[in-house]
Amino acid sequence: MGILPFVLASASPARRRLLQTVGIEPIVRPSDFDESQIQLNEPAQLVKTLAQCKAETVVPQFESALIMGCDSVLSLNGEIHGKPANASEAIARWQVMQGNFGDLYTGHALIDLSQNRTIVKSQVTRVYFGQMSDRAIAAYVATGEPLKCAGAFALEGFGSLFVEKIEGCHSNVIGLSLPLLRHMLAELGYDVTDFWR
Repeated sequence: MGILPFVLASASPARRRLLQTVGIEPIVRPSDFDESQIQLNEPAQLVKTLAQCKAETVVPQFESALIMGCDSVLSLNGEIHGKPANASEAIARWQVMQGNFGDLYTGHALIDLSQNRTIVKSQVTRVYFGQMSDRAIAAYVATGEPLKCAGAFALEGFGSLFVEKIEGCHSNVIGLSLPLLRHMLAELGYDVTDFWR
């Protein structure tokens, strides 16, 4: 059989770049799923549910494909945070994050239309944030980067300056755990190298 098209049900440029870095050129189909429909207090369950909903939203556009949906949140002091709504929320978030640590959860849903199978998993990575002055926080938020990211930071951007260390999967913090993707593909009977372009 020919290898199925790999569809990324996400508008995230970071997720697309991660896939391209490892030789997978995805078809990008943002799901535009309304995340406010899902209200769950357990971060792993929340991201898995959202990832699956995003992937399922894109399914009708394809007859045969592998469709990947993802969603990330940061759990900090027992509270779940997605993208900040505005700059003042991002500043307030960073005032709590600096000198602290949080757990970044990413849900991964892989739907194989050819086998009518769905696998949903989550990955968690602990992120330790450095001490930051109010000036540095304001300057970082002014770049606009924190407003586009779950947890109000991008490990692959300016935000990397303010991350002291991480425990766990590095790519998970950027939005997609590449090792977990490899395992999920294997569970469906594929080798990740099959998708190299």
